[in-house]
Amino acid sequence: MAFESKNLSVLAYSNGFTLWHYTTTDVASDVDTSAYFNEAADMLRTGDMVMANVDTDGSPAAGIFLVASSTGAGVDLADMTAIGASNTD
Repeated sequence: MAFESKNLSVLAYSNGFTLWHYTTTDVASDVDTSAYFNEAADMLRTGDMVMANVDTDGSPAAGIFLVASSTGAGVDLADMTAIGASNTD
């Protein structure tokens, strides 16, 4: 699949840093592929973080991506740091 701008929203902004939320049916390894977020290059900045819900129609996962670089034309995210990966009863 591809980036969908309607699924990207701002959670918080302060001191030049933005915390974003993104939800998608894509898996994390697709989302952190260089150029996935290029359509949002004018908004995302190096150092921003994206909280994400991924693979929402399969095996849902959640985590945080760091915007590793954003040149205004191209965006690259670091691999997702998973949140809640284990569920022991």
